[in-house]
Amino acid sequence: MASKDAKIVQKDAYGLILEAIDGGIYRPGDRLVESELAERFGVSRTPIREALQRLETQSMLARDGRSLIVASLDHNQMADLYVVRTELEGLAARLAARHATPEEVRVLRDMVEEDAALVGDPEALARANRRFHKQIHLASHNRYLVQQLDLVHRSMALLATTSLAVEGRGQTALAEHDRIVAAIERGDGEAAYVTLKDHISKAFITRLKKDAESENR
Repeated sequence: MASKDAKIVQKDAYGLILEAIDGGIYRPGDRLVESELAERFGVSRTPIREALQRLETQSMLARDGRSLIVASLDHNQMADLYVVRTELEGLAARLAARHATPEEVRVLRDMVEEDAALVGDPEALARANRRFHKQIHLASHNRYLVQQLDLVHRSMALLATTSLAVEGRGQTALAEHDRIVAAIERGDGEAAYVTLKDHISKAFITRLKKDAESENR
């Protein structure tokens, strides 16, 4: 029984740290300290240590001397990630067009309409954007695809900024979301696939331009 309880605590510690990284509480380059994490999450240091080791193995954390920091992605890693994300997201949209229930489509439509109020708040819009894409993943009704996309989006948390912070991108992204949902509503799998791939491609281009501008300053 004690062993089972320990596994539950370990899982919670891992999930809590991962959630904090995904939510931007810890960003690429931030140092993670066992004692501080244990105090923040109300967990003993042993499961925290084990969770940190697991995250390091998964390349979510990196070594900086003797310290562990939240990893960051270089240009090539980011490009590789977007290649995989583009294809998997497109596939999810195609399957959602075939398998989404009317209720799931309604939720997607409501998200597009409600998220319009968040334009101008990049952080809130980024959280809403993750929810929107997650809903498409679930609407695909393919558990293996959902698992792979969870891994991809976990790695997306290692990007220090959101492309939605670029002026005008939030409004444009929502218009793209609207077209994606329209294709899913019609049950047009090919249009949903192409439209979502184009959406991710434009987000990548926006990010590349933003990074290039930052380097030239």
